[in-house]
Amino acid sequence: MDDRTDPDDLHTILSEQRRDLMAAKTLDSDLDMAFKLQMQEAMSASLALNPSLASSSSSSSRNSPPPSPPHDAILDLAATLMLEDVERFAQEWEDHERTVSEMMKTKEDLNRRIHDQKFAADLCDVPDDYWAKHGDYYERPYSADESSSSSSTKAAAVETENLRLYCKGLVSEERVRDMKVVVAGAGVAICDPRDNLIFEARKNLEAVADGVVLSNEAAELEAIIEGLNKALTLDLKSVTFYCDDYMLYQYVTNRVRPGNSKVATLVNQVALLQRKFEYCSPSLVTRTDIKFALKVAREAIVSQITWRADSSNGKSLKETCVICFEETDVAEMFSIDGCLHRYCCSCMKQHVEVKFLNGMGAECPHEGCKNEVNIDSCAKFLAPKLVEAISQRIKESSIPVTDKVYCPNPRCSALMSKKEVLEYTKTTFVRAEQTGARRCMKCHYYFCINCKVPWHFNMTCYDYKRSHPYPHREDQLLNSLATKKLWRQCVKCNHMVELAEGCYHITCRCGYEFCYTCGAEWKNKKATCSCRIWDERNIIREQPRQAQPIIREQPRQAQPIIREQPRQAQPIIREQPRQVRRRQ
Repeated sequence: MDDRTDPDDLHTILSEQRRDLMAAKTLDSDLDMAFKLQMQEAMSASLALNPSLASSSSSSSRNSPPPSPPHDAILDLAATLMLEDVERFAQEWEDHERTVSEMMKTKEDLNRRIHDQKFAADLCDVPDDYWAKHGDYYERPYSADESSSSSSTKAAAVETENLRLYCKGLVSEERVRDMKVVVAGAGVAICDPRDNLIFEARKNLEAVADGVVLSNEAAELEAIIEGLNKALTLDLKSVTFYCDDYMLYQYVTNRVRPGNSKVATLVNQVALLQRKFEYCSPSLVTRTDIKFALKVAREAIVSQITWRADSSNGKSLKETCVICFEETDVAEMFSIDGCLHRYCCSCMKQHVEVKFLNGMGAECPHEGCKNEVNIDSCAKFLAPKLVEAISQRIKESSIPVTDKVYCPNPRCSALMSKKEVLEYTKTTFVRAEQTGARRCMKCHYYFCINCKVPWHFNMTCYDYKRSHPYPHREDQLLNSLATKKLWRQCVKCNHMVELAEGCYHITCRCGYEFCYTCGAEWKNKKATCSCRIWDERNIIREQPRQAQPIIREQPRQAQPIIREQPRQAQPIIREQPRQVRRRQ
């Protein structure tokens, strides 16, 4: 059908066809009824003239086969099908009109956003003195009537802009209740030349076709095709589409031919769509640069793995956490920035806390994913004090030791970098770099970075130290404790070092090397002093004696006392004198 057909004429034609079909159906029904009446009259007249035929006709009617379907039923079926086709075509045409109307609204909104962002960029370039005089009268209203009636205005808004088209396709294995499913989604984001988001769309992709799982390259190409089709629908003439896959970039630039037939077919579709633009060129970027499209693609994935379930608050969307396998409300799921993997807040809370207690940074729990968890976004499930402590720990580890500075205000003690606090102070203090004055970025307290005290106005650091020769009470306590414990202070970062064991060659955490005995610097791994390098007491430790088990003497068992029986008096037998025989 010609696209130039007037919608009113099309509705008129459809209405006339519907009336003609209904009239034809009614006429056919009337003719069939008239025919039946005539046949009944003829049969009645014939039977009245020949009564003998009545009995024979009745017996033959009992033995005759059932009548065939009447011709009018076939006509009714045909008319019904034709009416259904007309109704279906009318519904499709109404859907088409609604789609065109929505696209016109989208293009109008796109024009308005481009106009507003151009105007905002121009406002940023207006000089301050001009803005002070004419700022109240500076305006550039957007006229929807003019943009719809004037083709030149529309061309200036959309067709002359080289817009950025970000596309991302994802294939992911997710869990829905007790089943593992493979789902795929595509995300499209259109941005202006300043990378401001002006349009986004998503599409659910068929992840499994004929038992074959959709590859990541095919999903990426389908996302590009969807993005180019959206750009053509919006009448964009010049676009640059971005992808984050190197091999995909090689495919669409015809530098490498794909080995897979399906991927090759999709690459050809991309090439055909590119020819429909006045300018269309691919570009390779990092994954962080397509964050808008990645977010929309992940939303397409999530929309396929959620389901409605009854709860105490009525119907709610549920999702399965792949760590604990629990069915969780979508509002209680946490999405990690960068990769957008989703887990329930309870599992993420345990994960982040355990990593923090072990002194490690929290990464995405997904296998093989190295994206770090943004602690500021963890305020959804972590206590505010814990979030602040983790953020402080991360900041301490990110700032070099020699670049750290703390606010001397005891109620603040904020950690800052020397570079960032200097740049912050320069906006409010003249000659901050020469004088040593700094302004805390948290409490806005001025202090001296050299003396580590509140800022001494109208006084140099030398004069201040002369007028305050003695340190503060807290510093005195620290120095006395260091003297007592034989600690040594690094002259580069002022960090206190205690020798627990080993030699006297100390390497501070800032990298400065010195002698623990006198504090002299080590150069090229060699001492510049004559102190001893080590002491035997700090090198060789006495092995602690092993505790011998204490063997307690077992108490002796009490032996029964056996009293000695008194001996009975034996009769004394006196020995008789031997008789001496005489020799005969």
